[in-house]
Amino acid sequence: MSTSSRPKPDVGPPRVGELAPDFTLPDQHGADVTLSSVRGAKFAAVVFYPFAFSGICTGELRAIRDNLEDFQDGDVQVFTISCDAIYSLRAWADLEGHFFPLLSDYWPHGEVTRRYGAFNEDQGAPLRATFLIDRDGRVAWREINGPGEARDFATYRAALAELRRADPTPAD
Repeated sequence: MSTSSRPKPDVGPPRVGELAPDFTLPDQHGADVTLSSVRGAKFAAVVFYPFAFSGICTGELRAIRDNLEDFQDGDVQVFTISCDAIYSLRAWADLEGHFFPLLSDYWPHGEVTRRYGAFNEDQGAPLRATFLIDRDGRVAWREINGPGEARDFATYRAALAELRRADPTPAD
């Protein structure tokens, strides 16, 4: 990844073992969704993507939609985040049949994305970053890809399987 496409965050991405930054963002319907709402009960997959309607992002979110059991189930809640406005996200969700939360980090522009060290200042949008959060709210695994670099969901699945082996019992 070239220097110009690297994020220029206020802070670096949270490291494995660190508490994941909490957030509350509106989804494609305008409802507030909070990461800490699943703490103690579920793992969380926080998936940042650059732009609704773009080629790679469309393919990646279709992969999440079409294989949702790999990303979201009784043990895992997926949170997808872009800096698109909720109106764009709603149109995209309706067109693509996305029924999981598409969260808008539109305003203040990229605030949550910056806290995760995943904001690309050159594009004004997130990098392709994925954070797997354990039930205690700590980062268990992370992967950050630059513009044009599609993520490898097999790596995510392996990390999630390892996390489930380490913490097989859901919280009461």
